[in-house]
Amino acid sequence: MRLARAVEDGGADPMAQLSPFAAARPDEILLPAKPWFVLFTLVCGLVANTLPISGTASLLKPDFLALMLLYWCIQEPRLIGVGIAWCVGLLMDVTDATVFGQHALAYAVLAYAAEYFRRRVLRFPVWQQAAQVAVLLLACSALVLVIRVVGGAPTPRWTYAVGPLVGALLWPLITVVLQGPQRPRRPAER
Repeated sequence: MRLARAVEDGGADPMAQLSPFAAARPDEILLPAKPWFVLFTLVCGLVANTLPISGTASLLKPDFLALMLLYWCIQEPRLIGVGIAWCVGLLMDVTDATVFGQHALAYAVLAYAAEYFRRRVLRFPVWQQAAQVAVLLLACSALVLVIRVVGGAPTPRWTYAVGPLVGALLWPLITVVLQGPQRPRRPAER
């Protein structure tokens, strides 16, 4: 019944209009994100980064905190920006026991790039956004790598670039999950 009504209304993709498991369309208005939810997702990203993982899983693990920061800088630039990214990066440096400031600098540059390219990224469907997110995450990882190498760490293998690519592949899933609380509640149809 709802599907037939959506087709009659001239909807181009009626399943996208009905599915809560799809990313928001460009014409869909989302509710503002609640600050506690943004903080919760950033804490989850920090915890996910610090989970002890070894073997192949450690090669595939993206920087979850950078992914969360990137999402919120694109979706809610008035709430999360370069200053918050810098502070979160310092917290990541302390948690990870790395050179103080390397994640802070990388996250601040990532937040600036996200704010700069925000309108461009939002024009595309989610699966095309993932390609742009891959470039931003690779740049963030490259900046961390340069700081580590300048600090005397050995150059990692080529697999260092796998994490940001996995993060880009997770972008559609992250987008759908984080947009869930922002979607307005639809009244039940009669």
